[in-house]
Amino acid sequence: MTIDGHMDREAYLARLRSSPEFWDIIVVGGGATGLGTALEAVSRGYRTLLLEQDDFAKATSSRSTKLVHGGVRYLQQGNVSLVMEALRERGRLLANAPHVAHNLPFVVPIYDWWEGPFYGVGMKLYDLLAGKLGLGPSKLLSREETLARLPNIEAKGLRNGVIYHDGQFDDARLAICLARTIADKGGVPLNHVRVTELRKRGGNVVGVRACDVETGEAFELDARVVVNATGIFSDDVRQMDDPAEERLIAPSQGVHLVLDGSFLAGDSAIMVPKTADGRVLFAVPWHGRTIVGTTDTEIDDTPLEPRAREEEIAFLLEHAAIYLDRDPKREDVLSVYCGVRPLVRTAGDKGTAALARDHVLMISKSNLVTITGGKWTTYRKMAEDAVDTAALVAGLDERPSETATMRLHGWLKHPVETDGLLSLYGSDAPAVRRTMRERPGWDQLLHPRLPYFAGEVAWAARNEMAWTVEDVLARRTRALLLDARASIEAAPAVAAILAEELGRDAAWQQRQLDDYRTVAEGYVLS
Repeated sequence: MTIDGHMDREAYLARLRSSPEFWDIIVVGGGATGLGTALEAVSRGYRTLLLEQDDFAKATSSRSTKLVHGGVRYLQQGNVSLVMEALRERGRLLANAPHVAHNLPFVVPIYDWWEGPFYGVGMKLYDLLAGKLGLGPSKLLSREETLARLPNIEAKGLRNGVIYHDGQFDDARLAICLARTIADKGGVPLNHVRVTELRKRGGNVVGVRACDVETGEAFELDARVVVNATGIFSDDVRQMDDPAEERLIAPSQGVHLVLDGSFLAGDSAIMVPKTADGRVLFAVPWHGRTIVGTTDTEIDDTPLEPRAREEEIAFLLEHAAIYLDRDPKREDVLSVYCGVRPLVRTAGDKGTAALARDHVLMISKSNLVTITGGKWTTYRKMAEDAVDTAALVAGLDERPSETATMRLHGWLKHPVETDGLLSLYGSDAPAVRRTMRERPGWDQLLHPRLPYFAGEVAWAARNEMAWTVEDVLARRTRALLLDARASIEAAPAVAAILAEELGRDAAWQQRQLDDYRTVAEGYVLS
């Protein structure tokens, strides 16, 4: 259900109030897995409702390394089937959402003579596994070719390099794109609505109780099946179903530093296959910045706003200095962001870096379906598996999946180069430009250090269910990641436009600014 071609939160809430609707599937969780599952369900013709306690992609799904990849490191671990599945899904995503995902060349710099043949052979296998969905052949580069591709690489001791291709995307923009596609297909994606309880009858889950986080309004909702797609919070929902359930998620924290684009000139990323802690290290060009990541640190809990530890920041700065000719310092870090991976425990685990990223599907005794694990690249396949299972549990008509070749909202084969980051809107970009011409100043940048325009705030409120200043600055735009301090300075202008669009008062604006500053200060490296 879209209202005048856009998502309308108030209309969705009114729909929940007005009719005792019986949903085929209620999906709990609005990250990659939940959005994918809801789209899979609604595209098969099932009546679908998605409920997200905060905002779409609020947690892990907006804090990735921004890569759509087969997983070179899983190849090292010998997990060929996972790599093949991921490479297949990578190809599909680049075809289905070319406005938010694209091909990116990666270079592995070689400093030891024996590494060249080793990584060269590994990348050839990667090409082979990708088959027809490959993005370009890998090959050995000379020292000169490597330096031409990576002008900022540490030249001392460099022998040569290996180039290969993978995908890159904007994770939160893809999430919004999925939410809008769900709405286009007649589903209801709702953010800022928290599931508080699972409703049961005869020992089986038959729906949920939920509340609007802003107003506290409660809803009782019926469903033939409930899918728990809450990522790092999967265990909380499983224990809502049965308090005796053993916790299965082994949370692992990944930290990324955002530097100015000048640290990595050119259009290629750097991939270091093995650092001191056994992880892959990336330095990736993204939206005019350089992202350096990532760490892999076991943690005990799963906060909505995880914080980077000092040792993780030091590790990334130290390793970036090894491979970049200009050593980044703390004061060079524009933003530090942190995501928590929902890794699933298995017997005899040896630390989270060794855990596989395969997804896991479970059906509880009361018929709660849980899908967890996995990663953004394979979100569509995870969703297909989850809906196959949910349909079986609920006794729904069996219907084939259509998402492998489904074009996502905004699909545009060749994004307009001159659009800059407006190209992420795909076919909606001309309408965004029209919105920017509505008011004086809306075609101006929100901040001189940010590539976003004031009119985009109004667009996000009207069409993308942006409900808070944080929704706009963290996920509809990526201002928080591109320059955390600049985003704090831009927040009052955002609050003013949002307040006008949503009919809010000055007190609301002030609360929003206080809330946003609290969150954003965690991204500033002092």
